[in-house]
Amino acid sequence: MNAKTRIATVGIAAMLFASTAWADNGYRSSRAQYDYARVTSAEPIIRHVTVETPVRECWEEMQYYTVDRNAGRRGGGTLLGAIIGGVVGHQIGSGRGNDAATVAGTLIGAAIGNESARKRHGGAVERHGRPVERCETRYQSHQEERIDGYRVTYRYNGQKYRTEMPYDPGERIKVRVDIRPAR
Repeated sequence: MNAKTRIATVGIAAMLFASTAWADNGYRSSRAQYDYARVTSAEPIIRHVTVETPVRECWEEMQYYTVDRNAGRRGGGTLLGAIIGGVVGHQIGSGRGNDAATVAGTLIGAAIGNESARKRHGGAVERHGRPVERCETRYQSHQEERIDGYRVTYRYNGQKYRTEMPYDPGERIKVRVDIRPAR
């Protein structure tokens, strides 16, 4: 190294040392400092909520149905009754009501013919039942306690403070100490 470079390096180092020494002359900067305070109590903040739980309930029911063994044998009687009822209804009606009377006669005649054929061929109607599972979802509700946070009381430098925190801090809490001149 040449002499000029050495002098410049020593000069810069001296300036840095002097500024550091001046800044650490027993004075603190205006930046915040951190310390620990003793926690005296931490009370949970409790909220009551209603919780609904779905419950599926199933049971068995009997479903009944009928089977007509002679249903195919009554077609002739039903058809004959419909024809006779249609002819009679057509004879009774006149003008615009003629069509309505014909339809009504056909339906009434078919019902009478079907019932007559059922009586003639015997009532072979059977009633059966089968189990069917039915299910339903119902909701049961109950109360639960939820902790929303903690109301924390702590002491720092003989003063008592209170804050709310999302967790229990334990025996001590980290505090920010920021000293500034009053204005």
